[in-house]
Amino acid sequence: MGDTFVVIGGDAAGMSAASKVKRDNPEMDVVVFEKGEWVSYAACGMPYYVKGAVDDIDDLVTVTPEEFREERDVDLRTGHEVVGIDPERQTVTVDDGTETFEQSYDSLLVATGATAIEPPFDGMDLDGVFTIHDMDEAEAIETYVSEHSPETAAIVGGGYVGIEMAEALAERGVDVRIYEMLPHVLQPFGETVAETVEEHLREQGVGLHLETAVSGFDGDGSVEVVELEDDTQPADIAIVGVGVAPNVDLAEDAGIELGPTGAIATDDYGRTNHENVYAAGDCAEARHVVTGEPDHVPLALTANRAGRAIGQTITGSPTPTGDIAGTAIVKAFDLGASRTGLIDEERARDAGFDPVSVTISAASRAHYYPDGSELTVTLMADRESGRVLGSSLVGEEGVKRIDTVATALTAEMTVEELQNADLAYAPPFSPVWDPVLTAAKVLQGKLD
Repeated sequence: MGDTFVVIGGDAAGMSAASKVKRDNPEMDVVVFEKGEWVSYAACGMPYYVKGAVDDIDDLVTVTPEEFREERDVDLRTGHEVVGIDPERQTVTVDDGTETFEQSYDSLLVATGATAIEPPFDGMDLDGVFTIHDMDEAEAIETYVSEHSPETAAIVGGGYVGIEMAEALAERGVDVRIYEMLPHVLQPFGETVAETVEEHLREQGVGLHLETAVSGFDGDGSVEVVELEDDTQPADIAIVGVGVAPNVDLAEDAGIELGPTGAIATDDYGRTNHENVYAAGDCAEARHVVTGEPDHVPLALTANRAGRAIGQTITGSPTPTGDIAGTAIVKAFDLGASRTGLIDEERARDAGFDPVSVTISAASRAHYYPDGSELTVTLMADRESGRVLGSSLVGEEGVKRIDTVATALTAEMTVEELQNADLAYAPPFSPVWDPVLTAAKVLQGKLD
């Protein structure tokens, strides 16, 4: 255990680790370098700030820089970019905007996060064309909408960001169109979820252009049209949300190994190939609980949990960072959609399983209790072992039930064991047979 813990990156993983180290060993020096001015913020809340559901962008900040410095005794330095790591000398080189200096460390956490992918589109530099992955971008979008009152929006990408921003801009009175290269939106959620969400988006007035490639944007200083292969469509604002890439250049330059996903390779405790150097959050891999292989699924809980675990390890209590299942949930106007584990048969076969799945629809509440709705559940298992592999849900309420399946994945439960789980029942919340149990019951019958 060393005396100085240095963290590169001031969001979920980095600040969780920093806080945990100071709680468990107040005598340890903790220095956090963050190149921006925002730390410990809820990136998942940014579309809801643009929508107007969150009044002030500062409301998305969990702990302010001042609180970290004054209440948690963390030496947090915003506006400081780490430009080099020397694992042999155990130092980092830092640029504070006026000069560079070296900081030594006994333990180092690389928590550099990820960056929104910017495709090589023409017109990405036009006013009104945005990505959205940090607080400055969210604030810029909200300001642009408020000042320019756009009538039409082009959203490139039908993933989480695209769906959430479609709702946000529609709420602001903008005519929204989504452009997606793949056959469906929300591709990782499976075809059943995608088709249900697509129908609902159209009902909400969102235009869907599936299997449609965007080549760029055009306009006189600011965006006016989105350019397609053989057409153009009007767009007074454009949001490009085609995914994120882990920020690994700094690590790679230092000889820190990357894994098969392109993110930083780590062991069960977040350690890299260099002694006393750890990685966590959106820049790092984690092991998938179903396949057992490295995966890169940049989500908030993964980052927070890994950072906290690394903090415990550094202070003398070795703690695994935990496996991931890719559990995710998204709101699409009046619908919710969720997923966990493997729900794509091809990927399941590639992982060595013989997948069997069922899709059922069931009431979210007892049939006689008011205001219930239909919930559609897809459940997949391995034919030979009966092990639960994954699930997806879609409906107006109840999609948080995906956590039941995520727990089953972590416990490596079989469908029969899931079917016999003792879940809570009361008419306002569920039928006697919870929809997840019903799906397990039907799938077990198929396995039998």
